[in-house]
Amino acid sequence: MVDYKKPKIVPSVVVGEADNKKYMKDLNVSEANAHSNDYKPTKTTGIKIRGTGAATKGVMARGPMA
Repeated sequence: MVDYKKPKIVPSVVVGEADNKKYMKDLNVSEANAHSNDYKPTKTTGIKIRGTGAATKGVMARGPMA
């Protein structure tokens, strides 16, 4: 007979439950043409990739390039 690994008991935690006030404060809520907070700036780091031609979505690549 096969001995299977015993399941681990993990405490169930609702994601964001503890930081609910901080989450609501930092939430970018928009109404018509105004919003509550500034949005995160656009990421501009990375390396320029070749062969993009008339790219419309950017020419920078991020992540592990081996």
